[in-house]
Amino acid sequence: MPTRRILRLSGSDTESFLQDLITNDIKGLDNGLVYTALLTPQGKYLADFFLKRDDDRVLLDVAEHLADDLVKRLTMYKLRADVTIEGTDLNLQRGTGAAPETVLPDPRHPDMGWRNYSPEPEGDDGTDWDALRVRHCIPESGIELTPDSYILESGFEALNGVDFKKGCYVGQEVTARMKHKTELRKGLRRVVVQGSTPVGTEISANGKPVGTLYTQAGGNGIAYLRFDRAGPEMQAGDATVRLED
Repeated sequence: MPTRRILRLSGSDTESFLQDLITNDIKGLDNGLVYTALLTPQGKYLADFFLKRDDDRVLLDVAEHLADDLVKRLTMYKLRADVTIEGTDLNLQRGTGAAPETVLPDPRHPDMGWRNYSPEPEGDDGTDWDALRVRHCIPESGIELTPDSYILESGFEALNGVDFKKGCYVGQEVTARMKHKTELRKGLRRVVVQGSTPVGTEISANGKPVGTLYTQAGGNGIAYLRFDRAGPEMQAGDATVRLED
């Protein structure tokens, strides 16, 4: 079972339709891949995905487990817009080493390598993606990204996944308020982990819940923390967790 589904959007209203919905600016397609998200009206995460221009159409690269719900949500918003959403026979290939000429760089971080779409089977070059994600605190849907996530707490600004100048989109008001009117009190951080514990283990400090530990690799992990409670020594199951110096 492929981990990603590649959809194709076509029709004269495709780019304007997406522009009114997504967190990033569709004009970025002129420069390569666009990493973006669709939010609820309350500003919470629904799905993150990549967009790529495909002649006068747009390819959408989304996690397989999110694809059906995303198609339903886009169809609900489509109304009378001239937009067709359909599957493709394309698959994702990605890597960090030698690449085909048709690849495009992953816009989240230079170390995340390249992405390519072709009828060839889905695959990669053996890169340890979890280690890369932990190194740069890059969340993954279904792990760090959940229906309770806010994209700014999840680092989307650093990952080039949100544009604050593009105008309105679904969930924009809440996202803009978090950016301009509040100081983030919670969010994802890279932490040092001694030992190991299952993904999703609660982190505590001084007997109080602090957050949750997610992906772990190479003695580090991605944690969602309450910053006012995070301390130098925290516990997650049998593992000891601390903030990086």
